Amino acid sequence: MVVLGRRTQAPKPLSRSQIVDDDSDSASDSEYGDVSCEECGSGDSPAELLLCDGCNCNRGYHLFCLRPILVHVPKGKWFGPCCSKNKKPKSFPLHQTKISDFFRIKRSAESLQKINQDNRKRRRRASNLVMSKKKRRLLPFSPTEDHTRRMQQMASLATALTATGTKFSNELTYRPRMAPRSANCAALEQGGMQVLSKEDIETLNLCKSMMDRGECPPLMVVFDPQEGFTVEADKFIRDLTIITEYAGDVDYLKNRENDDGDSMMTLLSAANPSKSLVICPDKHGNIARFVNGINNHTPDGRKKQNLKCVRYDVNGESRVLLIANRDIPKGERLYYDYNGYENEYPTEHFV
Repeated sequence: MVVLGRRTQAPKPLSRSQIVDDDSDSASDSEYGDVSCEECGSGDSPAELLLCDGCNCNRGYHLFCLRPILVHVPKGKWFGPCCSKNKKPKSFPLHQTKISDFFRIKRSAESLQKINQDNRKRRRRASNLVMSKKKRRLLPFSPTEDHTRRMQQMASLATALTATGTKFSNELTYRPRMAPRSANCAALEQGGMQVLSKEDIETLNLCKSMMDRGECPPLMVVFDPQEGFTVEADKFIRDLTIITEYAGDVDYLKNRENDDGDSMMTLLSAANPSKSLVICPDKHGNIARFVNGINNHTPDGRKKQNLKCVRYDVNGESRVLLIANRDIPKGERLYYDYNGYENEYPTEHFV
């Protein structure tokens, strides 16, 4: 993509009073000089040493030594493994009504037979979209045919969204006191932006309509003790398939420069910095916020990457799509380049 960092600036773990401040050498030497990480035993990298807020605790943990790794300083009080009572997220109930209500599925009394008929029609249509070297069109995702399995996929996403306090939204949302929709003008992009073709817009709209009917992408959200919530392909996914659009609240970058919101994504990088926009999926979002970024500037990172994150001009607005950049086998975790051409975000500790 043009800008691939989920955040546009490096996190600054100096905003909490209990973090060792590397701008105050005297304070850190006197007050926190003997603090070391409970996991690795080292007192190195004091700016990344997070102190537990438990009563009379103040034990230290490097952000990168925690599991899952923390890539930014959490808001409010934080309790380390020594004082935390965190448990594995409770699974979302596997009931049709609950899942339909959670995702606001717009299907009424359609039978499973009718859905399968639509799937067959869509497969025939998709066969006409097979790209050649001259026409590299985007492909719609192919939902899992088994209805029960699709419910399990949606339940896994609902579990992750519930655990992180995020309301499901498959669209960019414009909230009061944040950036208005009129601010999302792709023409403001510094250097211009790739325009999504008419055919690819139709494909994107097809993906949206499938989601509205409860036909989700073939993805499963799982909880990994090292990486946290992450996303796996639940069936084979072809190269150039649209995985999802990056969704969330739209705000001006200037309002979020010191924000530690989880998984912020650049939406518009304007020539005038005051008009640059970001997507903030901490309050409203979809499965995109759980797809992991990697440090693509390492051999292991390049090997893992199977998605590209691209910002497109869609009818005059900037939109962010996650797209398969190679064939992805079932069971493989999804990763995209966290840095792109930006190297401000520290990814050296990413797994």
